[in-house]
Amino acid sequence: MKISNINIPAQGNRWQWLLVAVFVYFYWLMLKITLLYVPYSNSVAFLKIKQTEVASHPEYLYLFYAHVYTSIFVLLFGFMQFFKFKTETGRKIHRFAGYQYIVLLLGFAAPSGLYMGWHANGGAAAKVSFMLLSLLWGVTTVLAFVKIKKGQVAAHRGWMVRSFALTLSAVTLRLWKIVIVFLFHPPPMDVYKIIAWLGWIPNLIIAEIIIRNNK
Repeated sequence: MKISNINIPAQGNRWQWLLVAVFVYFYWLMLKITLLYVPYSNSVAFLKIKQTEVASHPEYLYLFYAHVYTSIFVLLFGFMQFFKFKTETGRKIHRFAGYQYIVLLLGFAAPSGLYMGWHANGGAAAKVSFMLLSLLWGVTTVLAFVKIKKGQVAAHRGWMVRSFALTLSAVTLRLWKIVIVFLFHPPPMDVYKIIAWLGWIPNLIIAEIIIRNNK
C-alpha cells in the first residue's frame, strides 16, 4: 500500500505509516467533536453561541447538521484517495471512496458550508473567508471529477490534492486556534477572524508545493 500523491523518502514504509498515524489521531479528535452532536440537539457545543440563527432561521439547524454529519465522512474518504492499491479490489475501494467523497462533498458538505459561512461569527472578514473556502472546495472537487472522467489522471491528482487540502481545513483551523490562543491570548472574535483565513490558505500553498514537486 503506497501513498501515491506525496513524495515519500525511500527509507521504507515508516514515513507512510507515520502519516497514517497522524491522520488517525486527528480524525479521532474530529470524530469526538462530531459525536457531541449525537443525538440531535439545538443547543449543544457550538450551537450554544448560535441561538440567534437557530431561532430566526429554521433551516440553519438542518444545514448545520448536514455539514457536521457528512464532513466527517468526507475527511475519511478523501484521505483514502491517496492510497494506491495494486489489486482490482483495491481499485474498486478507491473508486467507491472517490464517489462517496464527491457526492457527500458536493451534495451536502460544501453547500451547507457556504450557507454557514454566510452566518459565520467574526464579521465580514470571516464570512468572506468561509464562503470562499466552500466555493473553492466545491470547484476543486468538480474539476478533479471532470479530469478523471476525461482520463487526465495527473490533472485529476492535482485537483484532488487541492480539494483535500481544503477538506483538511477542518483540522488545521482548530490547530491554529490552539497555537494563537496559547501564544497571544487575543479576544475570541479576533481569533475567529484570523483562523478563518489561516485554516485553509496555508493548506493550499502546501498543496501547490506538493503538486509542483510531483511534476
